[in-house]
Amino acid sequence: MQDTGRVVVYITAPNEEEAERIARMLVDKRLAACVALVSPIRSIYRWKEEVCDEKEVLLIAKTTAAMFGALRDAVLEAHSYEVPEIVAVPIADGEPRYLQWITDNADGERA
Repeated sequence: MQDTGRVVVYITAPNEEEAERIARMLVDKRLAACVALVSPIRSIYRWKEEVCDEKEVLLIAKTTAAMFGALRDAVLEAHSYEVPEIVAVPIADGEPRYLQWITDNADGERA
């Protein structure tokens, strides 16, 4: 396997409305080719010395490694969390036509 130059980005949001708004913005601006919303998820985490147990929505964005910085900045601007989860995981391999589709649709151009 090799680095394909594409990434999957995990983002959590507090509710469906915010998740959908962020997802549509990322696709409209061509910062992601696709964003899947998974809901509900249950997150147990430590925040400001307290253990929290919350329902959230998970966004799974498919984009290129080159677009990650712009995607991250756009999410930070639009997100209500003080420190949102925005984590990129490299796609090591994949169906070639799908990988090309990601590149063709997450180019930040024509937005």
